[in-house]
Amino acid sequence: MGTIALEGLKFHGFHGVHEAERTNGNSFEIDLELDVDFQKAAINDDINLTVDYEEVYLIVQKELEGSSYLLEHLADKILNAIYRRYDGVEKVTVKVSKLNPPLGGTCERASVTVTK
Repeated sequence: MGTIALEGLKFHGFHGVHEAERTNGNSFEIDLELDVDFQKAAINDDINLTVDYEEVYLIVQKELEGSSYLLEHLADKILNAIYRRYDGVEKVTVKVSKLNPPLGGTCERASVTVTK
């Protein structure tokens, strides 16, 4: 068992409760951790026996193309999409960060983390 991490995935998306966020969009950063038994892949040097990083990136990208009011909902959608694609994933942690959220003051990021 091991952990595969993709960190600092950056996207522009249209997620938030304010109309301006859903119209103009904002910058988002996604961090993922997937607990996977990749021992056979490591022994055989075979990508078909593990998680394909590029494919995971594309899964996240597809979910960011939609629209959600809540970061919690977006994180859950990403997590569920990964589980639908990969049977061998034991646990997924998704952190979704909205950069410079419109809070009326200075805030670098608002984040939620979901683990299942």
